[in-house]
Amino acid sequence: MHKILIANRGEIACRVIDTARQLGYTTVAVYSEADRQARHVRLADESVCIGPPAVSASYLNQAAILEAARATGADAIHPGYGFLSENAAFAQACIDAGLTFIGPPAEAIRLMGSKRASKIAMLEAGVPCVPGYEGEDQSDDALLAAARDIGFPVMIKASAGGGGRGMRLVHSESEFTDQLHRARSEALNAFGSDELILEKAVIAPRHIEIQVFADQQGNTLYLHERDCSVQRRHQKVVEEAPSPFVTPDLRQAMGEAAVQAARACGYVGAGTVEFLVDDARNFYFLEMNTRLQVEHPVTECITGQDLVAWQLRVAEGEPLPLKQEDIPILGHAIEVRLYAEHPGQNFMPQSGPVLRWAPPSGAGIRVDHGLVEGAHVTPHYDPMLAKIIASGPDRTTAIRRLRRALAETRVHGVTTNLTYLHRLLGISEFETPGPTTAFAETWAEKLLAAPDDATLSSLHALAALCLHLQGNPTPSPAFWNSSPTSTPYELRHEDTLTELVLVPEPHTGWQARLGTSHLALGVVAHQPGTLVATVNGIKTSVHYTLADQQLWMSAMGYTGVWEDLTHQPAAGTQALAEREITAPMDGLVVHVAVEPGQPVRAGDLIAVVEAMKMEHPLRALADGTVATLHVTPGQQVRIRQVLAELTLNESEDKQA
Repeated sequence: MHKILIANRGEIACRVIDTARQLGYTTVAVYSEADRQARHVRLADESVCIGPPAVSASYLNQAAILEAARATGADAIHPGYGFLSENAAFAQACIDAGLTFIGPPAEAIRLMGSKRASKIAMLEAGVPCVPGYEGEDQSDDALLAAARDIGFPVMIKASAGGGGRGMRLVHSESEFTDQLHRARSEALNAFGSDELILEKAVIAPRHIEIQVFADQQGNTLYLHERDCSVQRRHQKVVEEAPSPFVTPDLRQAMGEAAVQAARACGYVGAGTVEFLVDDARNFYFLEMNTRLQVEHPVTECITGQDLVAWQLRVAEGEPLPLKQEDIPILGHAIEVRLYAEHPGQNFMPQSGPVLRWAPPSGAGIRVDHGLVEGAHVTPHYDPMLAKIIASGPDRTTAIRRLRRALAETRVHGVTTNLTYLHRLLGISEFETPGPTTAFAETWAEKLLAAPDDATLSSLHALAALCLHLQGNPTPSPAFWNSSPTSTPYELRHEDTLTELVLVPEPHTGWQARLGTSHLALGVVAHQPGTLVATVNGIKTSVHYTLADQQLWMSAMGYTGVWEDLTHQPAAGTQALAEREITAPMDGLVVHVAVEPGQPVRAGDLIAVVEAMKMEHPLRALADGTVATLHVTPGQQVRIRQVLAELTLNESEDKQA
């Protein structure tokens, strides 16, 4: 191999390019029209546009990718993760085109890519599996009968794919058929297959996975485990290695089972075997991911190995560089996923410009990302922006370093889960070894709560001070002698309006008056974008970005956006929000559930918008009648675009 084309985008493309270039390979990036300014395009030696933004026309366009390889003279393809990384037909097409596919054989991908077929194979290989249904009969009646036999609660899972899509936890028979249809629809949309399996739901287990590697000489080993138990909607939020719950004996047993699974499918390259582990430390095969995992950095941190380098060497025909007994465990590592999503709005995916991106650094800190300032986070792809990883000699140190790293991370222009992640790591129970998959749900109220009133008042005051300083240089002594006037501000933050007044205090700063709250503000240092201030005598650092009357601010462990409405007309009423059904993000309308003239009640489905591989139902907020529809299925919409308008019932209008 001499020139490697990376058939992917974002942080994983950047990650592969980094190691490939270190090893002397020439790299080729592919990109959609939406990714022309993307970081992976800038990093690669060469790049080729492969189509419009839609994944089906670009990153899933096998013909375009193979043509890009031919045009650039690439002799190998690395698929990253997601997209075509677990597509057996693509792996075979690469081989047929005379290219090296940096991944496992097509047959292994095909077998393990089907949850149904892989589970059957694992049962035959003697790997422990969760009881369930893997039958060919996919009718509603057959699946319902199987669910009854298994016993509720059951888990519905898409046979193809992963990432929580096409997956539903069903607690009772009464909700089974509805959840079955939704899982089918989501699976077909995400993976092109609506085949499903059922499994007995293991409530609040640990999600433990084993990193395996195999070479072309028949050697197979495992590089210990990762604990991915902290999840939300079946998507991993926190990953760490080694697991605080796994004992040495369990590690060996799971590792040997994972190696057995890999050998059973003739595996070559990097793969991950995922298990569910109950309180008694019984483990059950969940699935095998036939690619490099998102969370591979924590394994690299505790073993001192570069897994992408291992992939490239195995693809070249070299044997594995270490034997099982030579793989160390060096301290502890934890990773979190930074997503473009709004935790306070049911984790709705977000899109927007990257106005500011300042990743953290320091001892034990690693950041894998694909962000550049000036780029745009679009609705076309997965909302993960970056991975922030901390390592240390022990778990406590790694957690402490990661919390500090998150506090120092600046991302403005698009809403993220940054504050949510910082809070999660700060919950004392997280430090207790062995959080389960129920952790995020158990602590949801605390994780999603607004800051307390005192903190919110301080944040509002600091936002007003940033706006004031942005438009006015720090006052000179002469200013204080000229009877300075007070400045009123009206700010909107998270749909709440706040009115406050900045009152100059000669020689000391300002007093911020918010109702009955009076806060003393001072400026220690200021330059556009960065403020060191005091709030009631306590120093704090503030980082902000102002664009289109929106102030993005990071302060006091919180990142948010404040809209300056001081000089704008009065905001609309709540009734307006109830009358208009608007798109919560850029996306595609995949379903319209109503017609003009149709009466609706609060909670009724109006439409479904698909963005970042997820479907988002939009529902009526009040009783009324559909007055106007502005969209049809298949239509692309922009964030805050009005999709439908309601005429509210008379009682609703009078109350408004």
